Amino acid sequence: MVHFYYHPDRFQVYQVKSLLDAAGVPCFIKNEFIQGAMGEVSPLDCEPELWLNDAEWQIKATQVLESFKAEQQALSQGDKNDWACRSCGEINEYQFALCWQCQSVRV
Repeated sequence: MVHFYYHPDRFQVYQVKSLLDAAGVPCFIKNEFIQGAMGEVSPLDCEPELWLNDAEWQIKATQVLESFKAEQQALSQGDKNDWACRSCGEINEYQFALCWQCQSVRV
């Protein structure tokens, strides 16, 4: 097992796990339900962490994470153009990575 990622925003950890799951990288979240113990346990020990099942997946997981970070940075730097889905032609707002009509991935 390899500690791979953590973030104070729980949503961010679940989003990265979802991306790794979609890429076929076996991983799991530790400290998922420990927040109820905050106060008895250090707040830093209560943050959810993403772990890889095996170190051999670290290169692929890092590539997925870097791609995600680059996409997030592009969105925050002004790539705020709506986009047309290549599958169904539906116009989607810039912040969505999936077409709301047919659920195709933004390319």
